[in-house]
Amino acid sequence: MSGKINILFTSTLHNNFIIRDKIFFEKNYNVFSIIEKGIPAIIKILSKVPKVDLTFTWFASTYSFLVVLLTKIFKKKSFIVVGGVDVADYREINYGIWLNWWKGKLVGYSIRNATKVLAVDPSLIVEAKRLAKYDGNNLVYLPTGYDPEEWFPEGAKEKFVLSVGACEDEWRFVKKGFDKLIEAAQQISDVKFVIIGISESLINKIKTDLPQNIELIKFVSQKELLRYYQKAKVYCQVSYTEGLPNALCEAMLCGCIPVGTNRGGIPTAIDNAGFIVEYGNIPKLVDAIKEALSKSEEYGILARNYIIQNFHKSRRESQLIELINQTIY
Repeated sequence: MSGKINILFTSTLHNNFIIRDKIFFEKNYNVFSIIEKGIPAIIKILSKVPKVDLTFTWFASTYSFLVVLLTKIFKKKSFIVVGGVDVADYREINYGIWLNWWKGKLVGYSIRNATKVLAVDPSLIVEAKRLAKYDGNNLVYLPTGYDPEEWFPEGAKEKFVLSVGACEDEWRFVKKGFDKLIEAAQQISDVKFVIIGISESLINKIKTDLPQNIELIKFVSQKELLRYYQKAKVYCQVSYTEGLPNALCEAMLCGCIPVGTNRGGIPTAIDNAGFIVEYGNIPKLVDAIKEALSKSEEYGILARNYIIQNFHKSRRESQLIELINQTIY
């Protein structure tokens, strides 16, 4: 029955978690995908919305405004996934689409008028209500899902700390908390810290100021990333803010013991399966990393089991099917 539903899947990004949703939709529905920006994307959106039953858009943006406006005009249903940046206005780290007043207006319209807004973490529901200034009647908590057969432990753990995050500039570096992690690493000089996802230009800019036990690595393939997850004993997510951090959940599936800050969806991802510290509290962060390093590898298996139980991809997929059926039929 669900295969008869026609869905327009839109995004301006090609992130793995977005592509995973796209593949799921293509297996279960008649799908037309637009994963691009600019005039070509706008033309395709204008032509496709009238022909589908429902639109599914990753991230609230200026593009989601157009999608939702058209669904209102043509009496279609619309889903938007909010993931973090689309419900953020952190001027102190130059992060969030709401820092731009006119984009904020368009995003607010999208959020208030979509049929369903799927938030990957409960903290984003609070922020969406605050920023869009409404009661949140269409907001639903639906976390991203992860495949334990794709991310899995293998081999013995090595005593080093890993953190992953795409960083092209210094603002993003601060948003990911890598500046705080480096401060902590300076106080644990006998332990290696590996940070993956830093652009080459940023590495060249900051590498001379780094302590000896910090290694910065550019973007790596998913296969290489898996090996780092499998080797690292501890994974740190010490961001200023996050939605539900994908890299953290993937690392936990690979048996890493997690250490994270009390911001956004980080506590949701870790819960009692690791260590949570106040953002910016370097002494507490140092203590948590040391304690995590001292734990047996069984603690990493507990972290893996927590993600499987709470964020398995099958759970997200079944909830998506249920929400779509409730909306269409």
